[in-house]
Amino acid sequence: MTGATTDERRTTAPGRRAPAAGRHSPTAEERTPAAGRRTTTAGRLRALGHAELVLLARNRTAVFVALLVPLAMVLAMKTTLDQIDLDGTGLTVTGLALTGGIGMVLMQVVYMNLVSAYVARREDLVLKRLRTGEVADWEILAGTALPSVALALAQTVLVVLAGGVAFDAGAPQRPDLFLAGLLSGSVLLAALAAVTTVATRTVQTSQITTLPLFLVSMIGSGLFVPLEVLPDRVASVCELLPMTGVMTLVRAGWLGGSDGSDLLTAGLTALAWTVFAVFAVQRWFRWEPRR
Repeated sequence: MTGATTDERRTTAPGRRAPAAGRHSPTAEERTPAAGRRTTTAGRLRALGHAELVLLARNRTAVFVALLVPLAMVLAMKTTLDQIDLDGTGLTVTGLALTGGIGMVLMQVVYMNLVSAYVARREDLVLKRLRTGEVADWEILAGTALPSVALALAQTVLVVLAGGVAFDAGAPQRPDLFLAGLLSGSVLLAALAAVTTVATRTVQTSQITTLPLFLVSMIGSGLFVPLEVLPDRVASVCELLPMTGVMTLVRAGWLGGSDGSDLLTAGLTALAWTVFAVFAVQRWFRWEPRR
């Protein structure tokens, strides 16, 4: 007997050909392969980071500040440090100016820029919508921070190259310590940026709420004035500030000369502040606007 069987004719709709032998009709899951497909952490971070990078590139003011201001600050700091007596400290004006410029990069590009970004995404309900998906809370914050951290690292490379060409500063003597300072500073400032948003209601007020940490770090963490020229008691207090440990690692990585106990203290200080900042984010960070 040729042709379709009686059962096949009954199950085939009028005017529609029966499925060929050896084939099967696609199921609903096969017709929509994206349904049920789970993304990976790396994929989610890459997607969030790309979206934030596009938004950052559209902000011409932020790009201008990130690219030009740190280099201008290096020149300004070099002029200022020429007025400070560094005899007996083992430090050079050029080295302090360049490492201070890197500290300014971290403060402006990572910390101050991220506070504005987190507040803007919160007020636009972007953070709240992202939490309804499979993205973890830490992935949302990390993905938002990735472009700023990448831009800060790129700007640091530019400062290193400019310092080598303009001031004959040479390359970092301890690249491992230098990189450790950059990475620990990026993580710490990203976490502190998230903490600062608790007291920041709008993007406009972020220019005010970021000033305390910026000014304290600029004066007391060695960005402008090295701790070696401060009175002992003042220097002991300044060693406990959030950015002091980071700047100690960065300076030791570039200039060398620090002993093991100083480096251990610097690393523990940076780690302690990072742990505190992460705890504060988990405890008080707001994911949606205040009503």
